[in-house]
Amino acid sequence: MHVSTYPTMLPASPGLLLLSFLFLADADSPPKFTRTPENQTGVQGGVASFVCQASGDPQPKIVWNKKGKKVSNQRFEVIEFDDGSGSVLRIQPLRTPRDEAIYECHASNSAGEITASTRLTVLREDQLPPGFPTIDMGPQLKVVERSRTATMLCAASGNPDPEITWFKDFLPVNTSNNNGRIKQLRSESFGGTPIRGALQIEMSEETDQGKYECVATNSDGTRYSTPANLYVRELREVRRVPPRFSIPPADSEIMPGGNVNITCVAVGSPMPYVKWMLGAEDLTPEDDMPIGRNVLELTDVRQSNNYTCVAMSTLGVIEAVAQITVKALPKAPGIPVVTERTATSITLTWDSGNPEPVSYYIIQHRQKGSEDPYKEIDGIATTRYSVGGLSPYSHYDFRVAAVNSIGQGPSSEVVEARTAEQAPSSPPRQVIGRMLSATTAMIHWDEPEEPNGQVVGYRVYYTSDNTLPVNQWDKQMVRSANFITIQDLTPNKTYYIRVLAFTSVGDGPLSQDLQIIAKTGVPSQPLDFKGEAKSETSILLSWMAPSTQGGPDSQITGYELVYRRIDDTEERKVSFEPTTSYLLKNLKPFSTYTFQLAAKSKNGIGAYTNEVSIDTPQTLFATNFRVKAAMKNSVLLSWEIRDKNPAQPFTILYGKGQSVEVDGKQTQKLITGLDPDTQYSFLLTNRANSAGGLQHRVTAVTAPDILKTKPVIVGKTNADGMVTVQLPTVQTAAKVRGYYVVVVPLKKQRGGKFLNPWNEPDQMNLDELLKEINRTSVSRALRIRRQASQSDPRAYVTAHFKTLPLEFTLGDGRNYGDFRNRPLLGGQEYVFFVLALLDLSENTMYSTSPYSDPVTSSDVDPQPIIDEEEGLLWVVGPVLAVIFIVCIVIAILLFKSKPDRKRAEAEGRKGSFPCSKAMSSHHPTDPVELRRINFQTPAYRVSVYRGYRRLSSMASHPPVPISELADHIERLKANDNLKFSQEYESVDPGQQFTWENSNLEVNKPKNRYANVIAYDHSRVILSSIEGVPGSDYNNANYIDGYRRQNAYIATQGPLPETFGDFWRMVWEQHT
Repeated sequence: MHVSTYPTMLPASPGLLLLSFLFLADADSPPKFTRTPENQTGVQGGVASFVCQASGDPQPKIVWNKKGKKVSNQRFEVIEFDDGSGSVLRIQPLRTPRDEAIYECHASNSAGEITASTRLTVLREDQLPPGFPTIDMGPQLKVVERSRTATMLCAASGNPDPEITWFKDFLPVNTSNNNGRIKQLRSESFGGTPIRGALQIEMSEETDQGKYECVATNSDGTRYSTPANLYVRELREVRRVPPRFSIPPADSEIMPGGNVNITCVAVGSPMPYVKWMLGAEDLTPEDDMPIGRNVLELTDVRQSNNYTCVAMSTLGVIEAVAQITVKALPKAPGIPVVTERTATSITLTWDSGNPEPVSYYIIQHRQKGSEDPYKEIDGIATTRYSVGGLSPYSHYDFRVAAVNSIGQGPSSEVVEARTAEQAPSSPPRQVIGRMLSATTAMIHWDEPEEPNGQVVGYRVYYTSDNTLPVNQWDKQMVRSANFITIQDLTPNKTYYIRVLAFTSVGDGPLSQDLQIIAKTGVPSQPLDFKGEAKSETSILLSWMAPSTQGGPDSQITGYELVYRRIDDTEERKVSFEPTTSYLLKNLKPFSTYTFQLAAKSKNGIGAYTNEVSIDTPQTLFATNFRVKAAMKNSVLLSWEIRDKNPAQPFTILYGKGQSVEVDGKQTQKLITGLDPDTQYSFLLTNRANSAGGLQHRVTAVTAPDILKTKPVIVGKTNADGMVTVQLPTVQTAAKVRGYYVVVVPLKKQRGGKFLNPWNEPDQMNLDELLKEINRTSVSRALRIRRQASQSDPRAYVTAHFKTLPLEFTLGDGRNYGDFRNRPLLGGQEYVFFVLALLDLSENTMYSTSPYSDPVTSSDVDPQPIIDEEEGLLWVVGPVLAVIFIVCIVIAILLFKSKPDRKRAEAEGRKGSFPCSKAMSSHHPTDPVELRRINFQTPAYRVSVYRGYRRLSSMASHPPVPISELADHIERLKANDNLKFSQEYESVDPGQQFTWENSNLEVNKPKNRYANVIAYDHSRVILSSIEGVPGSDYNNANYIDGYRRQNAYIATQGPLPETFGDFWRMVWEQHT
C-alpha cells in the first residue's frame, strides 16, 4: 500500500507548488515610491523641478496636484520618464507668492494609491540669504563626435558649498546605471576655477544629445544654470593627405657672427613631424620632435652651410633645403701699377683680386712721409683711375681697397709714385743785395717755395730804368748757385733787380723789384715791409732790417718813411730812430694810404721799398650785430652803438629787397612777416654815403613750424582762477630743449572790451620773455616777487616742461620748472600760447603756437559802460524779464489743459523711451557701435580657457584706428601669436545659437565636417523644391560687414552631392 500510494502522490506535489507560484505572480501590488519630491527654495524668475518615481503592479500612474487640485498652467510642465517609472513637475519661471504652495505627487494603480507632499518656497532676489547658491560657470554649447568624450562644465558657489546635479531634457541624469560611462567629476580644477560638478560622458552616443542644465542646491535653496545643448555628430573618416611644406625654409645671407632663425612649416593629415638636419646630423632631438612647425635658431654663424628640413608622417617623408650664406668682406686688390703721370695727377691700374663682384673700389693716398691720414676717393667702378689734384714733383703713397655689400675689405700693398715736373709756381724768396764797390753788387736769394721740380737755374734781370719792359733789361743766368755778382754798374744810380727760377719744363714767376743804389756805405732795402690798420686813424708798419756788411760807416742810423693818402698828391715824410716797427697815427678813417721805407746810414739814405697800400677802416657806428632770437615768423636782431646820439637812422635790408628803418638810438629790432624754416640774410647800414655806407651782415634761419595748432580751452574758468587747456601736439623730430606756456593778459579798452594788439605771438616783442626764460633758477624768487608787483598786465611764463603734456591746468598755483603757475585774475581776459625752445643752431631759436581763444576768469568785475549803452540796458532788461514770465505762464496753461490720460501716457512714454532727439544726441547711430552695444555678452560672464579667465564682451574689442593698425598687429603677433589666439578665443557671442536644420537626418550628409554647421538664425535659406525635403538647406551662413548686415556669405566647399545647391545659392543670392 505504501509503495502504491507513493508514486500517486509524487506527481501531485509539483502540481500544487506550481499553482501556488502562479497565484502569487498574478496578484496586484500597490504603488510604492522609489523617489519622492523634496522641499525646494527657488528664486523668482528661476526654475523648480520636483521628481517623483513609484513602482507597483500595474505601473502606477502619477498625477501632480497643487492644493488638492491637478496642476494646469502654461508655466507648469510634467515630463514623463522614458520607462514610465515617474515624472518631473517643472515650474518655470517661478512667481511669488502665487507658486508658493504644497505640491502632491499622487501615485495610483488598481491595487491602491499613495501621496507624497512637498513644499515650494519662492524668494525675490532681494530676499536671498547670503549663502544662496550662485552659478559661477554654467555649461556651454558643445559639439562632440560619436564615441568621443564630452565634458559639460559647471561651477557653483554658496554657503554651505552647494551640491551639483544635472538634468537632461528636464529629466535628472542617472549616473549609476550606465557602467560608469556617464559620471560626475568631483573636486576637479579647470583653468584655476574649482569644478565640483562637471559631467563627463565617455563614448558619447546619439542618445546623449540634448539640453543639459546644471543645478546647485544647499540648505538655503536651489538655482538652475542656463541650459546648454550637446550635439553628437557622426564620426567621419578623416581625409588622409601626405605631408607638404606650406612654408618652406628660405635661404638667407648673414654677416659673419650673425644670428638667423629658419622657419619650416609642413601640413598634412595626419600632421607630420618636422625636424632639422645638417648633413647626416640630426639637429632636432628624436624625443622632442615638434608637429607641423619647427624653427631652427642659429647663433654666431661663421661659415656657410645647407640645412635640411625633413617632414615625415605615415604617408611619406619630404625634404627642403635652406642655404645659409655667410657674407665675407672682399679680399685686397692686387698692387696698383702706375701707368701715367703728370705734374698734378697719377694714373693707376690694379687687379681686382676677388672672384666675386665688388660694389666699388676706394683709392687711398697721401704724401710720402706724412703722418696725416690717407685721403680717400670712393665710388670707383673700374680698375683704372687717374688721381688728380696732386702737387707737382711730389712723392705719394697709393693703395686700393674693395667694397661689397658687407663693407670695406683690407687695402692692397702700398705703391710709391712721384708726379712729373712743372715750371715753378712761385718766385725765389728773400732776394737781397748789397754793394761790394761803387760798381759791383752782390745779389742773394733762396729757392722758390713751390719749385715744382728740380730747379735747373736762375735768371737775374736788372736795369736802372724800370719803365722798360723786363725783356729789355740786362740779364745773367746762374746755375747750381743762389747768388750772383753784377759788375760795371754806374755809381750813384738806383738799380732795379728781379730774379726767376726755371726747371726743365719752363720759367717760374719773377720776384718783386729789389732796389739797390750803386754807392758803398748806404743800406739796402728793408725786408718784408708790411702794415695793418690798428684803428680807424692808425696803422702799424713793420719790417726786417737790411743786412749791414759794409763796415761801421754802413750801420743804420735811422729810417725815412714816405706816405700819402691815395686821393692826395702831397707826400709826407717821417724820420725816426732805428727800429723794426712804427705806429703812424692821426690818419683819416676809411682811406687808403701808400707807404715806402728806406734805411739811412752816415753815408746817406738807401733804396726805398716798393709801395705798400693799406686801408683804414670806417668809423664803426655799431658793433656786435647779431641774431638774438629766431622765431618761425620773426627774427629779433640786436647790436651795440658807440655814439649815444647818432645823427642818422639805421637801415636793415633783408629778403627780396625788403628794408626797414630803425631809429639811431635803438639797439634791437624785431623783423616780422617771415616764412618758417627759411634762411635770411640781414644787412645793417647807416647810409653814410651813396654806396650804402659800412654794412654789417648776419644770417639766420627761422624756426620750423612745429606747433601748428592752437591750445584749446576745456571747460570754463572756476572760481579759483583755474582753467584746463588741451595743449597742441608737437610735429617734429628735431631736438627741443623745453616748452614754455606763456600767458598774455589783454588790455582793457573803454567800454570794458579787451583787445589783443597782435595777430600772432611772433609779432610780440619777446625780449622780456626771453630774458625771463634765460635767467637761472637762482633768481626764481626774485622773478616771482617782481611779477606780483607789476600793476599793469604783461605777458609772463607760467610753466616750463621738458615734454609737453596733453592737458594742463592754468592757474593752479603750483611751480612748473622755475615758474609759478599763478591763478588768473578775476575780471581779466587772457590769451596764451606755447613757446618751444629748439636746439637746432648756434642762435637761440623758438617756435610758437597760435594764440588760444580768449579766456576770462569767472569772477568778472563790472565794466564801465558809456551813457548810451547804460540807457539801452535799462530798457532791454525789463522787456526780456516780461517776455520770460509770459512764456512760463503759457507753458503752465498748456500743461494744465492736457487730459490726465494723455499726460499719463506721455509720462509713461517718457519713462520708457527717450525722444528721437535725445537718442540722437546721447546714443550712437553708427551701425558698428550699435551692434557692439546691442550684442554685448552678459556682464561678468566668465569663461575659462587654458589656465586663464576672461570676461567676454564684444565691447572689450573696440575699433582700432587705422594709424595704429600696424602696431596693433605686431602686438598680437608677439610671443608666437599669443594675443591673436587669446583674442580669437575671447570671441563669445553671448547667446546660445541653435542648428536644428543642420542636425536633421536629411541634411546631415550635406555637411562636410561634423563640427562645421550652419546656425539657424543666420543660415542662407534656399527656395524649396516641391517634394524634396531639406531642399532649402545648404551649409552656408550670412556674415555681417563692417557697416551692412548680411554683407557676405561663408560656406563650406561643396560636396559632389551639393554642387547643385551651391550654384543655386550663388544664383539666388546674386553673388
